[in-house]
Amino acid sequence: MSLISSFSLAKADELKGDDFYDSVTLDGLSIAIVCDGVGSAENGALAAKRVTNYLITNFKNRPDSWSIEKSIKKFIKSINSILYQESVDNYQRAELITTLTIAVIEGNRLYGANVGDSRIYISRNNTLNQLSFDHSMDEKNYENVLTQAIGMDSDVEPYYFENELKNNDKILLCSDGLYNILNEELLIKEIEFGAYPLVKKASSLVKDNLPDDTTAIVIDIQKINHMNIKFLKEQKLIIPEYLNIGDVIDGYTLEKSLIQNNRTWIAKNKGIRYILKFPPYEALEDKNLFDSFVKEAWNAKRLKAGFFPKAVIPKNRTHRYYVMEALDGMNLKEYLKSRKLSIEESILLAKTLLRASQYLLKYDLVHGDIKPENIILLNRHDKKIFKIIDFGSITELYSLTNRAGTPSYLAPERFEGNAISEQSEIFAIGVTLFESLTDKFPYGEIEPFQNPTFKEMRSPNKINKNIPLWLDSIILRSLAIDTKQRYLNYTEMIYELENSDRVKPFFNKDTPLLERDPLKFYKLSFYILLILNIIQFLY
Repeated sequence: MSLISSFSLAKADELKGDDFYDSVTLDGLSIAIVCDGVGSAENGALAAKRVTNYLITNFKNRPDSWSIEKSIKKFIKSINSILYQESVDNYQRAELITTLTIAVIEGNRLYGANVGDSRIYISRNNTLNQLSFDHSMDEKNYENVLTQAIGMDSDVEPYYFENELKNNDKILLCSDGLYNILNEELLIKEIEFGAYPLVKKASSLVKDNLPDDTTAIVIDIQKINHMNIKFLKEQKLIIPEYLNIGDVIDGYTLEKSLIQNNRTWIAKNKGIRYILKFPPYEALEDKNLFDSFVKEAWNAKRLKAGFFPKAVIPKNRTHRYYVMEALDGMNLKEYLKSRKLSIEESILLAKTLLRASQYLLKYDLVHGDIKPENIILLNRHDKKIFKIIDFGSITELYSLTNRAGTPSYLAPERFEGNAISEQSEIFAIGVTLFESLTDKFPYGEIEPFQNPTFKEMRSPNKINKNIPLWLDSIILRSLAIDTKQRYLNYTEMIYELENSDRVKPFFNKDTPLLERDPLKFYKLSFYILLILNIIQFLY
């Protein structure tokens, strides 16, 4: 487990600097990047941003067969080539230039690289060690002249390193604006409190008149997690071809298969009921099936929030499976066959789905298949609670290769090959709300392999008169075909659900003005008639 903090200040009285930074968590990898743009302010800042975004995007989609070392080196060389060629084509010289430092953490292993003079340090036992290598000249008075930077030349040789991590280690990534002001003693002292105090301390020492942009990311290694995706993949475990009632696996007695393929079972251990999920037998030979199940088990284990069933991976298991709590409830699809949700229940459902989606966003993940079948309705102390299931559908945000989802809940842009996004998840949430309140689909049921045509839908309020107009507008906006009209992110939709008095009526962009704003229509009509009458009178 690690905590990541980051902060940046522009130099002097500048409002915006040339540094760019980001940090994400992807499938058990923690990735942090700091770039310091070089050259003209505009081009240096652009290069820093593009390098950061390029590396993170490529790590999200890196080939499974690539090691972390190969990925770091290949991605760095690739973006260097892209920026250098663009500079030559557009400026006839190198202009898109930036330094780079990147850290990737998997379990107890740190992988890092740098190009230029942005640095990576590790603080351990009150001692600070620089792990990176400054690509700068050694001659006196030329120390700030770079010998390598991203985009400076057609080829680049990043300085690459690896280290074993220990509990309480602290990793610091920073631009030269920080270490040129803070000496080693101050870095060791301030790193304990995270990135913000580091940068603010540097600023205070120069009376808030920083001579250069100053950026820091601090990764606080609180507890080494030895169980990661790589570890899970390498475990030698049995994948049984057949599973039967009465089988005992690591103390769990199989009682009932929940799915026709007999890979998900109700089981008992010491009198307590659990759900055990096994990979398909074909995963022994099919690498994609194997990797998908390992990723599913990993996500189930690490996503510890009340929105999802609790899940664990037993440490001493002999077979490949993971364990979930058995939820004593009914899936929402079954529930809706006999009744609709009340307004209060539907609002609770919407907030649960949106907040769960926000939680996944911290890991750069989306559920990918939000629908009533994947929602369990529980009654706890006379209150309804919704839980979201199906860890197997969870995938990376902006994934292009993943085809997760059920046709009737997919946003129009997904049928055109667009990536999974917050907006496409919001659409799925909107369909789920529409169905829960009306027992209908907003654009009709869509069959697999169908190429649907999305036409104007009926307002849910016209099907269920109990739906207040403000909630009707929220559902309509979440289901807008045009993404410019749909909510951009989960936060916007949550805000309107919690502030119903501020919800504006929603109209499709093709809705006639008379329906959208009758008063404005009649005013315009009046002025048009007045002008026509004046023209007629004059002529």
